[in-house]
Amino acid sequence: MFKQRWSPVAADEATKKKHGVLFDVDGTLIDSSYFHAMAWWQAFRREGLDIEMSAIHRRVGMGGDRLIHSLVPDCTEDMQEDLKSGHSAVFSTFWPSLRTFDSVRDLLAACSDAGLAVGLASSAQDRDLEVSRHLLDAGSSIDAWTSSNDAKESKPAPDILEACLEKLGLSPEDVVFVGDAVWDVKAGAAIGVPVIALTCGGISEAELRDAGAAEVYDNPRHLLEHLETSIIGKLMAGSQDA
Repeated sequence: MFKQRWSPVAADEATKKKHGVLFDVDGTLIDSSYFHAMAWWQAFRREGLDIEMSAIHRRVGMGGDRLIHSLVPDCTEDMQEDLKSGHSAVFSTFWPSLRTFDSVRDLLAACSDAGLAVGLASSAQDRDLEVSRHLLDAGSSIDAWTSSNDAKESKPAPDILEACLEKLGLSPEDVVFVGDAVWDVKAGAAIGVPVIALTCGGISEAELRDAGAAEVYDNPRHLLEHLETSIIGKLMAGSQDA
């Protein structure tokens, strides 16, 4: 297991920040969406279920329970647990292949340096999130993060966003959420948080806009290049004026 290389700022420091940006992790900051699809595909195959890869990929970003139920509605509780365990075991074999998207650290640092609180609104398992944190190596740019343990319901329910907001001491009207899946957009909409969507997770711009994304960019580098004119830029201006 990777050794933790950074930690969140103290809670009283985070709450001094009046605005913030929440980031999904898988498919948004880490190039992992297709690895998750492959891991689920292999888990289904182990249980004798022939599920098309494309159908799985379109559901990546949902919680595992929702993903399984949407593809195998009559799945038993025991099989669901076996499928989750299978996915987790296979996905761990891909850890050495995971990479951050280009300019991720610069994007996180730019948000933090502008006075915005930065939260990782992730519903990943703790051990997967630890790997992601190691890859991000984002130092003091991150103020708080969440894992699957922080949410009762998975996306598209907004629980994980609410948990991250609570850790940052912010309200929905104070933040923007950056994600890559339709489920991210729906989760933000459920509590009135505008969502910037990135297509690097494999979902098209048209689908993300149809779901209600406020803005769409190709990847973190593309967003960074347009940060000042994005809706994050408006938050940055507000934080600097405060």
